[in-house]
Amino acid sequence: MTVSKDEMRLRTALLKRLREDRVSSIDSTREHLKTQKAIRREICQAMQQGAATVPEIAASSGLPSHQVLWHLTAMKKYDLVIEVGQCGEYYQYELAKEAEA
Repeated sequence: MTVSKDEMRLRTALLKRLREDRVSSIDSTREHLKTQKAIRREICQAMQQGAATVPEIAASSGLPSHQVLWHLTAMKKYDLVIEVGQCGEYYQYELAKEAEA
């Protein structure tokens, strides 16, 4: 199927307009992802010393416990952290790379 030059111009113009219309959405999504990455980096830094519980990670990173738990759950889903035991009622988490070493 060949596309004429006019169809290509129309398609290009429509895509450009769509990008312009969605620029605020794109920017907010980009900012959200940047924030999420920074939070994960803080959690990983808090876990550098080894296994830690959610309250320990929260205290070390300065993040709220619910936010740490949410991120740890996602990180566990993608095999970035693993559960390595329990300390009282809390599970201990460790970075997956450390567990393999």
